Amino acid sequence: MHVSYHSEYSRHLARPMEYKVYGHGGRPVLVFPTSNGRFYQYEDSGMIAELQGFIDAGKVQIWTVDGIDGETFFSKDANFNHRIERHQAYFRYISDEIFPEIARNSREANGGAEIRPLLTGCSMGAFHAANFLFRFPWLGDGIIALSGVYSTKHFFGPCLDGSIYFNSPLHYLANLQDEEALRQIRRLRLMVCCGQGAWEDEMLEETRALEAVLLQKSIPALVDYWGADVSHDWLWWRPQMAYFLDKWLAA
Repeated sequence: MHVSYHSEYSRHLARPMEYKVYGHGGRPVLVFPTSNGRFYQYEDSGMIAELQGFIDAGKVQIWTVDGIDGETFFSKDANFNHRIERHQAYFRYISDEIFPEIARNSREANGGAEIRPLLTGCSMGAFHAANFLFRFPWLGDGIIALSGVYSTKHFFGPCLDGSIYFNSPLHYLANLQDEEALRQIRRLRLMVCCGQGAWEDEMLEETRALEAVLLQKSIPALVDYWGADVSHDWLWWRPQMAYFLDKWLAA
């Protein structure tokens, strides 16, 4: 398996940011880490080993980026505006710095063809993947979101001031009226999953709420609920990701 490590200064975040790329070609898959996770989490958790067959076959190329949740959603800073604007800068880092690298690499690895990435993540990573692509649907082709929450109430309480609202999918999607934006979202292949076991209560509630919003807006999606024994843990996210990635690639 071809693996490359990268550390580059981010102009949007004003500090170095790290990421790794696994694989030689195929569909780019951009992975957001769980809360306060790092770029090496996907490998350390056993997910790269779980997906090795897809990677070695040239079906996917996995991009694992760093997160900055400790400065944003999980920060102790009482200034909500400062925290959410730091998150906005993180999304600009993803859109303006990581996505061009994915596009360039995709063209080189796939004979000149630029393939839009699939976005994914577990837990907080699922929130970031879904939130990013719902806001910028023209940049990717879909999501696989596992055990996520989809509102900002867990981080900012009932506050929806300014940019907080525009990072709370359950709120802005429910109120979205722009038909062009909805058309862009409806073309995406969306797969969302949550277990019904230990530590999944909040995620289960919000996954059901997201399913209702998607249905209300006529946005096609596969929303799946695994059993009462399925907990909020890598033990389950590994087989879930392999299962849904196979379905997503075959769609």
